Amino acid sequence: MSERLETLKKARERMVEDRDAHAKVLAAPFDRDKAERARTKFTEIQTLIDALDRAISGEESVSKRAE
Repeated sequence: MSERLETLKKARERMVEDRDAHAKVLAAPFDRDKAERARTKFTEIQTLIDALDRAISGEESVSKRAE
């Protein structure tokens, strides 16, 4: 696995952990301020995870073509 692909996968793993922390806040008893912040951060992080997934797919495609 290329260093770039490995870095992308590690970044994705880290973002999933961050997203999970915000999901726990959303699942907890309702607190308007905390829930609003958690919802915003959750959405931002999920968008980043989606972008990382696309980047990982692109790197994997490049790696397969290079073989």
